Amino acid sequence: MDAEIIAVGSELLLGQINNTNGRFLSQQFAQMGINVFYHTVVGDNDRRLQQAIEIAESRANLIVFTGGLGPTKDDLTKETIARHIGKKLVFNDEALQSIEAYFQKRDRAMTENNKKQALVLEGSEVLANDHGMAPGMVLSKSGITYMLLPGPPSEMEPMFISYGYESIMNKLDKHERIESKVLRFFGIGEAELETVIDDLLVNQTNPTIAPLAAEGEVTLRITAKDSSKQKCEELILTAEKEIMDRVGKFYYGNDNTSLIKELVKELTVRKLSIAVAESLTGGMFQEQLTTIPGAGKVFKGGIVSYTNDAKSNVLGVSGGIISEHGVVSGECAKEMASNVRGMHDADVGISFTGVAGPDEQEDKPVGTIFIGISYRDGNTHFKELNLSGSREQNRIRSVKYGCHYLLNDL
Repeated sequence: MDAEIIAVGSELLLGQINNTNGRFLSQQFAQMGINVFYHTVVGDNDRRLQQAIEIAESRANLIVFTGGLGPTKDDLTKETIARHIGKKLVFNDEALQSIEAYFQKRDRAMTENNKKQALVLEGSEVLANDHGMAPGMVLSKSGITYMLLPGPPSEMEPMFISYGYESIMNKLDKHERIESKVLRFFGIGEAELETVIDDLLVNQTNPTIAPLAAEGEVTLRITAKDSSKQKCEELILTAEKEIMDRVGKFYYGNDNTSLIKELVKELTVRKLSIAVAESLTGGMFQEQLTTIPGAGKVFKGGIVSYTNDAKSNVLGVSGGIISEHGVVSGECAKEMASNVRGMHDADVGISFTGVAGPDEQEDKPVGTIFIGISYRDGNTHFKELNLSGSREQNRIRSVKYGCHYLLNDL
């Protein structure tokens, strides 16, 4: 079964809300072994929705709609579909009773237009809405299955899990599943990684391997398809071993992890504490650190010393270092890291100083970054980076490199 997901709502096109429904449904269909080749977003316009349906019918035999089932005039999903496939809209008694009960429970008067939400495609399987008003529905005609779901994720997700999943599974001739694993790499570019595994990409069948570039890092998604989860995992493991034999030294984790998560995990395992001094990153490292549950076990504290005065008066960087080497220097980074570690009695100190952009500083070009690392045993050193990118990219990548260097050092 090949699916297309059509999200209906002008608010999506205007960027007012994110289309999280598409991601949720794609994840569900992957577990069911259903291919999702297209996501479409269309506004509240019957003509454009009609065009989207016609295109989807040419390339999918399962079309899932989210949104446009509400009581207002711009909620036109089921009306457009009914007209397109030649079906009437009829009142569903259970849905109407559910809507009336919804208002009674909240002690609110039900306006006449809310009855519209109880209209369903004639002959369709009605999916109850246990968390809202508009029911969902499933109808098959001429080899194509149409599934209509409400737009709010708080209604759509439980409706699909409780009723939609089983409805679609019952229509599958062959039950397969799709499993994926994401391998994450740092310190190697996308082009270089692809070159190293080019033969694997060219000859891939099942599983498939898809390179995905992120900000300053690269991921590989391995996807296998089979009737059993165990077989999928075996196929993924075989491909993973081949990849790791070639680029394993750049690997840092898989699936939904991140460099900062792996750093917190490593510090926790080693029972090490950390303190942070930031200049160009402006507290970004500390902000990301404190979003990780359990970071309080390892993070002692930090200082954002953006100006030269703050570096001298708060962090205690010596005037001699600043006058001789400047604040954009390895010497300054080392002293920042050592001093912040000592101030917080931490096992590890890390610092960030440099030129994020858009202008040069101390005759140093944009992208010149120094990261200082200091340990309780007195080992203090720095790393120099020469990055190319926007101001924000340079800051984001500096934080990631800081995590990377610590993970390799620890």
